[in-house]
Amino acid sequence: MTNPDIARHFRELARLMELHGDNPFKIRSYTSAYNKLRKDDRPLASMSEEELQKLDGVGKAIAGKIHELATTGEMATLNKWRDQTPAGIQEMLNIRGFGPKKVKAVWDGLGVTTVGQLLYAINENRLVELKGFGAKTQETLREKLEFHQRSRGQFLYRDLDLAAKAFLAELTRLFPEATTERSGALRRCCPTLTRMDFVTTIAPAAAPELEGVDILIHKDNQTTGVVDGYPFVLHHVTAENFGSKQFKHTGNPEFLQAFVERYPGKDFTGLATEAEVFAAVGMQFIPPELREDDTWLDTAAAGQLPDLIEATDVRGVVHSHSTYSDGIHSLRQMAEAARDKGYAYLVISDHSRTAVYAGGLKEDRVREQWAEIDALNVELAPFRIYKSIESDILSDGSLDYPDDVLAGFDLVIASIHSGLNMDQEKATERLLTAIRNPHTTVLGHPTGRLLLSREGYPIDHARIIDACAEHNVAIELNANPYRLDLDWRWIPYATERDVPVSINPDAHSMGGIDDIVYGVLAARKGGLTAKNCWNSQEKLPLVDK
Repeated sequence: MTNPDIARHFRELARLMELHGDNPFKIRSYTSAYNKLRKDDRPLASMSEEELQKLDGVGKAIAGKIHELATTGEMATLNKWRDQTPAGIQEMLNIRGFGPKKVKAVWDGLGVTTVGQLLYAINENRLVELKGFGAKTQETLREKLEFHQRSRGQFLYRDLDLAAKAFLAELTRLFPEATTERSGALRRCCPTLTRMDFVTTIAPAAAPELEGVDILIHKDNQTTGVVDGYPFVLHHVTAENFGSKQFKHTGNPEFLQAFVERYPGKDFTGLATEAEVFAAVGMQFIPPELREDDTWLDTAAAGQLPDLIEATDVRGVVHSHSTYSDGIHSLRQMAEAARDKGYAYLVISDHSRTAVYAGGLKEDRVREQWAEIDALNVELAPFRIYKSIESDILSDGSLDYPDDVLAGFDLVIASIHSGLNMDQEKATERLLTAIRNPHTTVLGHPTGRLLLSREGYPIDHARIIDACAEHNVAIELNANPYRLDLDWRWIPYATERDVPVSINPDAHSMGGIDDIVYGVLAARKGGLTAKNCWNSQEKLPLVDK
């Protein structure tokens, strides 16, 4: 059980207890545990209760619950509250922006116990009858509920990536002579997907009742099942047709249709490797990430596909947080972690003063941090720490400090964190104003989306990218697996307009630095090269404006 898995149990416990009006002190304690444990890099599941109690904010009761989770996979206290709560009400608690108090209000006031019932009540305009629910709140909740319903049955790439690694390791252990590889949307590194696909030479009859697999159905050379809560499909093939089948199962249907129609009558069956599929028509091998549609077919036919960026091309960690704001590790720890992972520099960009909820830095704390950075840069040279800030973009598009403070940073990352309920014109103008600010260096997570949790505010991407080109502003691809924002579909236009893309982990812990790999995978889907990646250079290309 991972640290985020453990932390989520405490968040659920706190929400259920708040829903039922239980002890506020315990609720705050469990909420605090969630916020701290999810960022902690230490292996909580393998620590003793005594070791756990030494962690900040972890007392005897919480340590016992962590140990219980790690050893049994369950938490008795949590199960007690689950048993008292209808499943549909529990589901509502997972909808971002719909907290326990509001869930309790609709449960008690309207008697609804499912998302479907609540949507019906909204369509009947019944929420406005409840205290705290006006027409605008009702409409906002409708949008959240509809987004939640659309997202059901989908998973983050990061979660399935980790599950796939464990599943492949188990298959390799059981069938060392067989070949099993990722396929489908998993191999194309889609930010969200519905299942894990694999192509394997394991014979269908040999697929056993694997440990942790809940369902196994064998049909038409496929085995479908669920492992550790995640759906999977094994496509059983032979070594002789492995390449043909892998090509078929990897490509998005739109890509496959365009490819086959390009070569009518051509037989692509019975090929052992994917390289043979492309060689059969004299086409350059198309990396799996680019096989979504026909976008890259002409380029591949001409042998001119770009050399896609690799994780090793990223030379610096841009956009990170420390204990100065809401990070879990100190400035020194973040810098040494980045250095030890092989990076040349760290951009420390704690939250600005308006982000009170995240411990945003007032001006005296900014200058305190600058002094520590100066001292560390002497000690850690040639590794460098850049002085930065993640400045909130305020409602009018302005940044969060006076010009004289902003001028003291090496670079400024400008991001929206509040007032997210905007139409396209409002959101676009707010971002454009920030981009025009001469202190803005990088535009952070442009749409503010949280995958499978919150839709981003609508923006005119083309106008935003055009403005970045005009004002020499880089645009962030936030590598946090929940964000991956800028969406990869807009990378080709950014490249066309010569706007550099910065692949940033938005790291709130030392381990968060490793999220860079997920940003790289998303960037590859958009055809990004190292040349067009802002932080692929040994020193950041900062330009005085």
